[in-house]
Amino acid sequence: MSSRFAYKNFTSREKMVTNAADQIARAVNSAVTVKGHASLMLSGGSSPKPVYLALTQMDLPWNKVTIGLVDDRWIERGKPGSNETFLDESLFKGKAKAATFIGLKTGAAKPAEGVSEAEEKLASIAKPFDVCVMGMGLDGHTASWFPNSKGLEEALDIQNPNTVIAIDAAGCPVAGDHPERITLTLSAVMASKQIILMIPGAEKSNVFKDSAHKSVYEAPVKALRAAGERLTVMTDES
Repeated sequence: MSSRFAYKNFTSREKMVTNAADQIARAVNSAVTVKGHASLMLSGGSSPKPVYLALTQMDLPWNKVTIGLVDDRWIERGKPGSNETFLDESLFKGKAKAATFIGLKTGAAKPAEGVSEAEEKLASIAKPFDVCVMGMGLDGHTASWFPNSKGLEEALDIQNPNTVIAIDAAGCPVAGDHPERITLTLSAVMASKQIILMIPGAEKSNVFKDSAHKSVYEAPVKALRAAGERLTVMTDES
């Protein structure tokens, strides 16, 4: 049975960011030392942005790091809302631009039509991923696993052998104007060596705590708990 996950409550946002960046940096250095390369799967959003800004100033072996996305909206790189654009404006503005990046968006009209190509692209990233950095919405979603979204059951099927899946989150308020998404499956995330879930603030911390009493379909973030000691939850709720 897996050990309990780590829950780290920092006294300030700055300390949370510093600790998250340091943990990722250690994982990168360790992976490169052991096997010659490292992989990071990253989420968009306001929670991890300061971490990426800190990471890109660090002297890491970025030329031996491959970076992918946990999920993305079906939006072209360069346009607002794209997680590729988000990384361009944060992580890739500094030293991390030397890393290899593999996005999820393809030229297909819809995620369901592009998922096979995205799967092929991600096949070039060695598994298991060294680190998955996750965020969480106030509805309890993480990645693009939105409650009541089309494709959620498949996405959360731990036996699903696929790395990515299309999600239609139409009708899910938190999905906003871009409900068509592509996301890693739970099985791909759970196979990672480390999972870091960032939930800054008391409100998000309470949502995560409450997820323990709900089903994974009501609060998909709950599914990450099964990662045990490979999961680190970081907050600054106090």
